[in-house]
Amino acid sequence: MTGPRVVVLDYGSGNLRSAQRALARVGADVTVTSDLAAGGAADGLVVPGVGAFAACMAGIAAVGGAAVIRGRITRGQPVLGICVGMQVLYDLGDEHGVRTPGLGVLTGEVRRLDAPILPHMGWNTVAPPADTVLFDGLPADTRFYFVHSYAAKAEPGDTVAEHGEPFAAAVERGPLCATQFHPEKSGDAGIHLLANWLRTLS
Repeated sequence: MTGPRVVVLDYGSGNLRSAQRALARVGADVTVTSDLAAGGAADGLVVPGVGAFAACMAGIAAVGGAAVIRGRITRGQPVLGICVGMQVLYDLGDEHGVRTPGLGVLTGEVRRLDAPILPHMGWNTVAPPADTVLFDGLPADTRFYFVHSYAAKAEPGDTVAEHGEPFAAAVERGPLCATQFHPEKSGDAGIHLLANWLRTLS
């Protein structure tokens, strides 16, 4: 018996294979592809992302990915954004004074963190809401692996982390989940979180 069918959207960004391996480890039937039909039909769609906001948005546009991501969320089909794959879900990214429209499925702007040391790179604790699904069963002092200089402000109900200032470390909005940290690089804690997400697909 195969697990839930998960597509990792390949639009030219990084961390595809590590995400694929981590999801396979928790029982997903994973495909890395730019095939939008496969992305639309899968039980879950993962939107990865590393590097610059504008470059990731250009990559998504090049493969026509915006429509499938927005369409899945509108239809209530699960989507998981990771790192810059979370950031592009917001209205706007502001990097080095360049303001790039995002996918607009989350309200807000992604801006440079006001912190003495950037990038924020390493392990950090997070504060999830009481009704969290992603972090269910994880102790309060669990640490996740972050690599970023930009983030969105947390809205009520978001998971919060702090580096110089509080920011949105994860969001859970019905079919839409996203993490600013890399669960696929976060050891057993990240695997636990991905297993929690996979359970929402069945």
